[in-house]
Amino acid sequence: MYSQILNHISRDISLTASEKEEFTGILSEKNILKKEFLIQPGDKVDSEYYVVKGCLKAFYRDQTGEDHIIQFAIEDWWMSDFEAFFKDTPAALYVEAIEDSILLKLDKTALEMLYQRIPKFERFFRLKITNAFVALRTRILSSLQKTGKERYLEFCQTYPKIEKRVPNYHIANYLGLKPESLSRIRRELQ
Repeated sequence: MYSQILNHISRDISLTASEKEEFTGILSEKNILKKEFLIQPGDKVDSEYYVVKGCLKAFYRDQTGEDHIIQFAIEDWWMSDFEAFFKDTPAALYVEAIEDSILLKLDKTALEMLYQRIPKFERFFRLKITNAFVALRTRILSSLQKTGKERYLEFCQTYPKIEKRVPNYHIANYLGLKPESLSRIRRELQ
């Protein structure tokens, strides 16, 4: 199980055998069933999660009860309510399993100690945060500049593994489209 996350990390930093052992020693496995919530609004968020297997979504529920999906996570991705995690505020998001999932939990306190003991982990997580920021900015600009069809095609090209695993109404929600509009776009493309 740890080989997957160690391979993930090795793309950005090199670790010695003892550093790998120390890192994996602070992880704990978390299994979550389809439709089960990992995080709900108001929760204290003191962990982030690496997806070993499965698929999750993070979403916000507005005052009218409508859900707005802001992130998906599949194997080799990280998931949490990151604002709550970094700012130590109550969760504003739901994080729910779309599939039965196996996660590796990384506690914030242990992570802070890891940064002190093995500073190269700060570089690793800085790169992850930078990439997430760029992806979010790209998504915002895409929603402002592109048609629904263009956004869908971009989503399929960028996230082909997600597109095949997530129900269409979730993809429509993520793209800011009505499910009927996405169905029409998909028919046009066939």
